Amino acid sequence: MESQPTDAVPAAPTERVADVAPAPATVPEVSLTEQDAEIRSHASQLSPDPELARWMNEKDLVRRFTAAVTSIAEGASPRTMLGFLAPTGAFSVTEVDGTTVIDPASYARYDTVARVIGSIDTQSAASVYRELKPLIDQANAEIAPPGQTFNSSLSAAIQHLLKVPVQEGPVEVIPEGALHAYAAPELEDLSPAQKHLLRMGPKNMRLIQAKLRDLKSSLGLPPVADR
Repeated sequence: MESQPTDAVPAAPTERVADVAPAPATVPEVSLTEQDAEIRSHASQLSPDPELARWMNEKDLVRRFTAAVTSIAEGASPRTMLGFLAPTGAFSVTEVDGTTVIDPASYARYDTVARVIGSIDTQSAASVYRELKPLIDQANAEIAPPGQTFNSSLSAAIQHLLKVPVQEGPVEVIPEGALHAYAAPELEDLSPAQKHLLRMGPKNMRLIQAKLRDLKSSLGLPPVADR
């Protein structure tokens, strides 16, 4: 049973290494403790939506992003890292022909998040990602098992979210105390990360999943095994 929708992604295969001296590691010109201003400078390049700049007022952006993606790749909720994206208003249900279903007004709470994500220019996002990759790799090294690259985590996170089925009609839920569970087993069995996307509703899901596909293509991320 999921918690009531309150508010708010394998190691790379070993390759043969030639008998030459390894290239020196790329040293970030900006440290993780100094990176927030660097990232904020890219806000207008990524999207004209002023809400994105507001999101970037948060601190420790690289670590937040890296940890959130890693959590999603593992199916866990990224709420701890992305609490500032939580929508206002309470989760609500309604009755349709005697069946308890999610109120469409609950989906509308996520319109802003979906709008901003949908406004991001994926080519610019890919360019910024590559520019900030040394910082991202540094943050990834703090939390990832040895040999687990951030590219593999990002690819796994995107794949995980793209597997969430879009529900076009009313979504039945079952009251369980103060909470609700999905009546359909295939929905209730989704991971916490996938349920976050599901509760955004079909319109917002389609927008976000389309952007994830574009981003994966722009970055040239290969398929990876599920975690």
